[in-house]
Amino acid sequence: MKATPLIAFILVITVYSCEKVVIDPGLRPLSGSPNGPGSTTMTDTVKTPPPTQDSVPTPPYPQHTVDSNKNANNGNPNSAPSSSCPLTPIYGDTIIFTQPTSGPDYIFNPVNNPGAGKYFSWPVGMSLNQNTGAIDLTTSQTGMKYAIGFVKAGTTDTCMSTLIIGGASYYDSVYVLADNDSTASPYFEANPYLPNICAGGGCTFDVNGAAAAKKVIVNKVTGVIDLQHTLQPSGLAGLLGGAFGLLPQSGSSIVVPIYYKLNDASNNAMEMIYVQIAYYDSESQVSSGVLGGVLNTLNSLLSGNPIVTGTNPRPPLLIIVRRH
Repeated sequence: MKATPLIAFILVITVYSCEKVVIDPGLRPLSGSPNGPGSTTMTDTVKTPPPTQDSVPTPPYPQHTVDSNKNANNGNPNSAPSSSCPLTPIYGDTIIFTQPTSGPDYIFNPVNNPGAGKYFSWPVGMSLNQNTGAIDLTTSQTGMKYAIGFVKAGTTDTCMSTLIIGGASYYDSVYVLADNDSTASPYFEANPYLPNICAGGGCTFDVNGAAAAKKVIVNKVTGVIDLQHTLQPSGLAGLLGGAFGLLPQSGSSIVVPIYYKLNDASNNAMEMIYVQIAYYDSESQVSSGVLGGVLNTLNSLLSGNPIVTGTNPRPPLLIIVRRH
């Protein structure tokens, strides 16, 4: 029996609305950096591996408060951190930027040489050579503030410094469409109080259309994500549904890469960030654990601290809810 056009259309709608939707009660599926070993070179040498866990786990952030010299840590940075240590890792500035490259990765080295020892960084996301302190900016997650520690060989002191890798990111937040809270704006250089560096033009977002291919609507100039039309496109496009399909299922989430170039000291080098977008019918359906994680991450950002030190802050989690 030959299918009528209407039946064929319904079949297309059904198939299309069933792909992409992933139910993940815990959300934020990445427990490690999406950038790491096994990455593949894409346009303009941006390394974009699939979102998987890091192969080398990040050690715990130093939190002991007693004299670090009395806490043997066998080379692991578990002693009390010291920000005034003469062996503090120094990179010449408080913020560094990746650069365009058509060949090898762009590597940034420390300007001081504290001698033999081990380097560590928190949170996960920085591609750091533990022996030399060299940072591979091509494969590091940009737009974040990191803490970097150095443990000199034969000692138990952890000398600490902070370093920002310039770039764009998005706020972990809950967006209630019923309150007209329907757009997610980026912030830059790990500083939510910095004026928008793209306000005067010169920036490009979703450079290769990777987000648009997943029906995530990103303004090409400003980087603002239109959450309303990501959920439900307007016009004829709405007949096939948005990023969550024709009939969005509460609790579903997607992870999408956004490629971008900024009008800043990166000289329009290609950069990329994964963003996780989740959908719920109502705010009451979002678990207290997920809401607590969003609040903690946001509070750390607004206070000027590294977003988190014990877990992975990426991808940023944008939660769309229809109503309270």
